[in-house]
Amino acid sequence: MNRLDPRLRLLTLALLVGAAFLVVALSGSLSADAVRDRVDSLGAAGPLLFIPISACLTVALFPGPLLAGASGLLFGTALGTPVSIVSATLGATMAFSLSRWWAHDAVEALAGPRLSALRAWVGRRGFLSVLYARIAPGVPYSLVNYAAGLAPVLLRAFVAATAIGVAPRAFAYTALGGSLGDLRSPEAIVAVVVLVGMAVVGLALARRDLRRARPGPAPQAQASSKS
Repeated sequence: MNRLDPRLRLLTLALLVGAAFLVVALSGSLSADAVRDRVDSLGAAGPLLFIPISACLTVALFPGPLLAGASGLLFGTALGTPVSIVSATLGATMAFSLSRWWAHDAVEALAGPRLSALRAWVGRRGFLSVLYARIAPGVPYSLVNYAAGLAPVLLRAFVAATAIGVAPRAFAYTALGGSLGDLRSPEAIVAVVVLVGMAVVGLALARRDLRRARPGPAPQAQASSKS
């Protein structure tokens, strides 16, 4: 694998993930009724089947909120929340591992000075980089999975940050999925509050990091201002 051209490895990774997404998107076997009937027929084993299926769909870029909502619809909030967390973490780890195994060295070979510096910065922060990306609003969940695999982030830091970072959002979407019949229920209201709270916290953390990243005034300017 290491003998392949780095550009070819990145291209094949993109094509593989894109093909998986198209297969899932164009498949007619993933209707809500079909999934519900299949899971109901398995009884107590339903959640055990849902976890690997949801994880594989995460690798194929299937939207995480829909998966968590389906978990709430099928299993309720109490059981659906841990199922959603485990599914999202497992799927993210699979995508991370695929990206790391196939294309990590390719990025190292192609990275210029700026990209290398950015990768090093992300790698040094490791856990916090992934955690902030999970909390910040608008950051694509699947993109973080693959990008972290291409960066020098440790696997254990990625798994820990993902499990912690996705837990509140997994609960919120699972609760909304379980409350589709009554969006005024306490569970649905708490879910909306959690989503809004995560958005506020994510923006605050991003703003703080931007302030810290700004370079201070040049020494010459400081000296002139004192004089």
